[in-house]
Amino acid sequence: MNNELLKDLAWRGLINDCTDLEGLEKALAEKSISLYCGVDPTGNSMHIGHLMPFLVLKRFQNAGHQPIVLVGGATGTIGDPSGKSSERTMQTMETIQHNVECLQGQLKKIFGDTVTFVNNYDWTHQLSILDFLRDFGKSFNVSQMIAKDIVKSRLEVGISYTEFTYQILQAMDFNYLYQNHNCEMQIGGSDQWGNIVGGLDLIRKKNGHEAKAFGMTLPLITKADGTKFGKSEGGAIWLDPLQTSPYEMYQFFINTADADAVRFLKLFTFLPKQAIEVIEAEFVATPHERLAQKTLAYEVVKLIHGEDAITQAIRITAALFSGNIAELTSDEIAVGFKDVPSTIVTEDLPLIDVLVATGAATSKREAREFITNNSIGVNGEKQLDLEFIVAKTTAIGGEFTVIRRGKKKYFLVKHG
Repeated sequence: MNNELLKDLAWRGLINDCTDLEGLEKALAEKSISLYCGVDPTGNSMHIGHLMPFLVLKRFQNAGHQPIVLVGGATGTIGDPSGKSSERTMQTMETIQHNVECLQGQLKKIFGDTVTFVNNYDWTHQLSILDFLRDFGKSFNVSQMIAKDIVKSRLEVGISYTEFTYQILQAMDFNYLYQNHNCEMQIGGSDQWGNIVGGLDLIRKKNGHEAKAFGMTLPLITKADGTKFGKSEGGAIWLDPLQTSPYEMYQFFINTADADAVRFLKLFTFLPKQAIEVIEAEFVATPHERLAQKTLAYEVVKLIHGEDAITQAIRITAALFSGNIAELTSDEIAVGFKDVPSTIVTEDLPLIDVLVATGAATSKREAREFITNNSIGVNGEKQLDLEFIVAKTTAIGGEFTVIRRGKKKYFLVKHG
């Protein structure tokens, strides 16, 4: 079964490098192992670009292994130099602790309550600088540290000693988890290869050359056009529903390009190979039905936000597509029309005046023309009455009136 796990990871395109793939196959065939993946609390939310290593960790959990999730309260105070062209801004310990709690909450939704959560602040905050240098600094060769890609890429623009030592702290994490949690494997993105290898070296130096542990990295996820995965025109797609709503996440995935849809099904969902192959066959036969995108969006949002959130996201999507706006609640209107131009109205007004106030028309004359030409909809219903009054009593939930001009231009009235 465990060898099937590695075959499945390979089929999904999730293995970039492994320190000892043959040895890992043997270890997984013999027993259940503990393995970890880490993230630094540099913000109060992860985004979907952070997800991949944790989804692989979840796959190991589903196969009977023991996941350890590390949220780096210590390393988060320093910042991994990987992928950065300049030094990170230092944050207060209060901010970092808040971020730790936020990230743990997001990850618990994925792993459940049985996962082991650790914070490297717990085993580093009382370590003196002399102990750090004597017990760990002596185990690292500066020439080898400089040669690692994450450091080499920063040498021309400069790197502080603080960020330079990050790789030592990450190695200390792996060694600590190996010694105290019987952790035999670390998973990370391809940019973490040097850090992971450093951890394995430290484990051998501290525990003897017979100490056996593994490292695996995942490929950088890019879209078919070569651009980086994980961002939309509005910025990153966050796991925090207050920063990116489930509906917005659903829209992001449902708008996946055809060339990426099946590949992303393999990467981001836990659907088995046979099910994905069936979806792929239907998708190839009828691409306009967008079955791959719909399945992808459904599975990811359900995983991150749960059944209620995906149900709401689909309701909003269907209502906007059909024009049946009145079927939505005021909360769903607020989510679905978050980025639509909005205007606060404190009294009941003629529709003509509202069209001008919202910017749907540039003048009352133009507003009359739009209404007469059947171009205006109010809460999903066409409106031809030039005397129609936009009132709080007829607003959705007593809060919103949705104006549509033509097929795609929406304007939101908020009744004060």
